[in-house]
Amino acid sequence: MSDPVDIAATALATNPALAERHARALCARAPGDPRPRLILASALRRLGRAAEAMPILDELAKAWPRAARTRFEIGACLAALGRRQDALAQLDAAVALDPSLREAWTTIEDVAFGQGDTLRETRAKAALARLEQTDPGVGQAAEWIVLGLHDRAEPVLQQICRNQPDNTEAVRLLACCYIMANALDDAEVLLRHVLALRPDFALARFDLARALFLRREGEAAFAELRPLVEADPANPAYRNLQAGCLGLLGDDKGAEALQADLARQFPDNPSVAINHGHALRTAGMRDAAISAYRRALALRPETGEAWWSLANLKVGVLTPADEAAMRALLAGPLPDEDRLHLAYALGRRAEDAGDVDTAFRHYRLGAGLVRQRQRVALPDYAAELATNTALFTPEFLAARAEWGDPDPSPVFVVGLPRSGSTLVEQILASHAGVEGTMELPFIPALAAQIEGDGGLARLAQASPEAIRALGARYLAQTAIHRRLQRTRFIDKMPNNFRHVGLIRLILPQARIIDVRRNPMASCFSCYKQLFAQGQDFTYDLDDLARYYRHYLAMVRHFRTIAPAAVRTLIYEDLVDDTEGQVRALLDWLGLPFDAATLRFFENSRSVRTVSSEQVRQPIYRSGLDHWRAFERHLAPLAAGLGDAVDTWRD
Repeated sequence: MSDPVDIAATALATNPALAERHARALCARAPGDPRPRLILASALRRLGRAAEAMPILDELAKAWPRAARTRFEIGACLAALGRRQDALAQLDAAVALDPSLREAWTTIEDVAFGQGDTLRETRAKAALARLEQTDPGVGQAAEWIVLGLHDRAEPVLQQICRNQPDNTEAVRLLACCYIMANALDDAEVLLRHVLALRPDFALARFDLARALFLRREGEAAFAELRPLVEADPANPAYRNLQAGCLGLLGDDKGAEALQADLARQFPDNPSVAINHGHALRTAGMRDAAISAYRRALALRPETGEAWWSLANLKVGVLTPADEAAMRALLAGPLPDEDRLHLAYALGRRAEDAGDVDTAFRHYRLGAGLVRQRQRVALPDYAAELATNTALFTPEFLAARAEWGDPDPSPVFVVGLPRSGSTLVEQILASHAGVEGTMELPFIPALAAQIEGDGGLARLAQASPEAIRALGARYLAQTAIHRRLQRTRFIDKMPNNFRHVGLIRLILPQARIIDVRRNPMASCFSCYKQLFAQGQDFTYDLDDLARYYRHYLAMVRHFRTIAPAAVRTLIYEDLVDDTEGQVRALLDWLGLPFDAATLRFFENSRSVRTVSSEQVRQPIYRSGLDHWRAFERHLAPLAAGLGDAVDTWRD
């Protein structure tokens, strides 16, 4: 015969009202037994009557102060009553008494997320990751991954996966290691293997959506997310990633609406407030974005990303009081993530105040911290240039001049970041015949796939049909971003200068605009910018010099062999003679002049780059030679650039 206490306890999960009735009957029969009273308190909490449960739990805690489940129930009731800090203290006590108490860890995770207590939330996630695994080795690796120690977890998981290739938990976790290392293609392969074995594995599907999102494949990521959101529409992680996907797909209103909902649901989480601020900024609602960032700081003053987000608006939002607060924070103990953001924010503040030495010191500190966490080696630029110049010759392109897709609609804007490419995009996107999209990931992804399939040299053996199919594939991928269906559209991925030959081959009628700026100005502007992702070459002056020289060499090669495809636009000339340069550019694109292009700052389109606020105002000259104030600090950059300092316009 089943134990009546077990029957009451079992009913808690599915029928708490029944559990309450059983528990009350048991309490009447055995008032000295603590188990029915604990079940009764838990049932009352689950029925939304936490206040009724508290007196029962207080008596139990006095009688049995080391009972972990009683501490958990007190914590859960306090959380339900809105007393979250008190709740966390009780929940911490519960897991200290019983580290295997999953319910307590889950509640800690939920309450800590609502509070924006990232450290406690991470600790709970790490414990749960370990507890959810039956294999101790997999459990330890899972804990390491949550704690950011994927380098430690990866070899352990590789060994387990070699011995157990169908261990879906281990394979998923290994994919997580690859995501953290930015090996996104490898992660996708593993996750699709896991989902082939377990199609209902929600964690694996979410990880796949994350990998696709990080690869900037918004449509594919959104498709993987859809069944997860349908099954659990309130899940904040799903909704946050869904908002990111909408942003990639150009649905900025939808992204902002989702982030606004999350901000209302979790008003005490600074990370949620920051994400909402980013969505507002992209949509052009600067004042509302500032309020969101300030909200994050009110919740957690040491939140470095919020300080940097304010500084990164580049409109002088930070005050002397802000500077004093940031200096005090930077002088104390901080996680590196907050420290590097604060360093860049203080650098921007000092630069605005004309304190060059202090500004550069902070930029150097921030860049150094970023470099410490970088795990991806920079490309071999010399080998890349040699491959491109050997393959893409005038004869090679002439023999294949009509092989690619003949659609003339793509306009690629390339160059270094912070060289005026966003301005050029904004000007062109103000033309009635041109649609601005964003920094599209499709050409780099295609180039990476070709590289993985044997390298660019394989293109020499490709058939006309295969080459045309590559161009058609790019156009199909970009279709979702062409909401206005204008004659031309812009792909503003600056790093596409590395793929000019591929673009010319598969899209022979596309136009490529090389936006070029003085290398000292361009490279320093990159150096002092903390990018959200990528651009790993920007955190060291020597790396920047090498990258700029590589950029010049690549573009010069293709301007020589395909002059009709590539046009260099000097940023400084655009500033000096905006109308003349715009008219010439439109003429080169075969477009009539449109006066709206000269009032680009009135264009209300969303802008997703760090120059978003600058292109919402008229062109100004003040920043052209701003780098000269830092010239004594930039000697290594000038030395690394060599003759490019003088010949960059050629």
